Amino acid sequence: MGLMDGEGDFGKSNCGAIPATKSPIGNQRTHEAVIFLRALLLFSSSVIFTISSLLSPTRSVAYEIFRAHDVNISSRGAVAIDESLMFGSSGFIYAPYGDYWRFMKKIIVTKLFRPQVLEHSRDVRAEELQRFYRRILDKARKNENIEIGKEATMLISNIFYRMSMGRSFSEENGEAERVRGLLAESYALTKKFFFASVLRRPLEKLGIPLFKKDIMGVSNRFNELLERILVEHKEKLDEEHKNTDMMDELLAAYRDENAEYKITRNHIKSLFVELFIGGTDASVQTTQWTMAEIINNPNVLERLREEIDSVVGKSRLIQETDIPNLTYLQAVVKEGLRLHPPAPLFVRRFQERCEIKGFYVPEKTTLVVNAYAVMRDPDSWEDPEEFKPERFLSCSRSEQEDEKEQVLKYLPFGGGRRACPGVNLASIFVGTAIGLMVQCFDWKISGDKVNMEETYEGMNLSMVHPLKCTPIPRTQPFS
Repeated sequence: MGLMDGEGDFGKSNCGAIPATKSPIGNQRTHEAVIFLRALLLFSSSVIFTISSLLSPTRSVAYEIFRAHDVNISSRGAVAIDESLMFGSSGFIYAPYGDYWRFMKKIIVTKLFRPQVLEHSRDVRAEELQRFYRRILDKARKNENIEIGKEATMLISNIFYRMSMGRSFSEENGEAERVRGLLAESYALTKKFFFASVLRRPLEKLGIPLFKKDIMGVSNRFNELLERILVEHKEKLDEEHKNTDMMDELLAAYRDENAEYKITRNHIKSLFVELFIGGTDASVQTTQWTMAEIINNPNVLERLREEIDSVVGKSRLIQETDIPNLTYLQAVVKEGLRLHPPAPLFVRRFQERCEIKGFYVPEKTTLVVNAYAVMRDPDSWEDPEEFKPERFLSCSRSEQEDEKEQVLKYLPFGGGRRACPGVNLASIFVGTAIGLMVQCFDWKISGDKVNMEETYEGMNLSMVHPLKCTPIPRTQPFS
């Protein structure tokens, strides 16, 4: 966790420097995200900013910040390109904490991702899961390698598109390929945007453009696609007068004259882009990393398969309604998220001057939380570098009594009120995909172990060598 001064007064006589402590990374592996963060802080200190220190991302410091200062750090302070659907002023993810952000958070929680809505779209996810199974089975029968990340991208993007739009991608006219291409370009831009948001002042002072041309190119193509879809949905709502998917719900809020906040068409389009990009990439990366850990840990694979066979059997595919009864599968997914969080770093900004553990922090100070290191802190986790799902199967009485603080040592989706609102849906995506691949297939890889080398892509930790393996049919429920 690091603190960077936004105005240049950190460290003056009225401000104490928060002391650095020991690094939480205790082995010799190269963790690129941590190196990136340290380099980022060093650069900002030497060129433009005055930097307090690189903090040990301990649970106690995180707990103090989120417990006492959650509202104060509820803005990201990210740079906005006003007219862009990505990272723009009409977006939700980077919106300042205020009336608009609170209204959109309410829409997401109560309209888009509430349990009844997810139940309504359950058949969509089941159909796409079957298509996912048949694609892998077809490759298995041909003895072909598959890239887990690409297969997971098809599964999750298809589900999200159908849930959002009420229809499937059109493969015939190239729509699916265009959308997936936009997703790929968007992922690449998120890394640039992270630099722009954290290093805004030095970039501006050095005359370095904030990647506006690249961002606007992708944004304009998203805008063209989404405007066409909005017109289709408006015509459907005029005829049927009922809401059936996410876009319908957002249009209903747009047309509500008595709404707490009057949203625009750009608000709708920006939210869709953010949810689609963030939800797809995070779930895909988690699926790939977790599957790699399972393959590298045969004891985990065996125990997980035994649980699935016992609860689900071999005569049908796993369903999302099975997940509550698959406690070890839930633990496997949680452990995958702990070691490979979708958001290893997340940024907040202090809106007001405050005190943390006896030290003063000026207003507009940028806070970079290293969730990756928090979840590998040996003071909080036993054998933090090991893949041990069992750690999530039970907890001690002392942990239960200190539940709120325990939550802040596990931050795969951020923390506080700006934590990701789509956690439950992501858990469904990842849990069913992992469960199906374990239930129905054995997996052959080149070599003894999957290469777990990391690289920093976008806002996520990605695999340097994408997971490629050959599926071998194990059980064929309805082939």
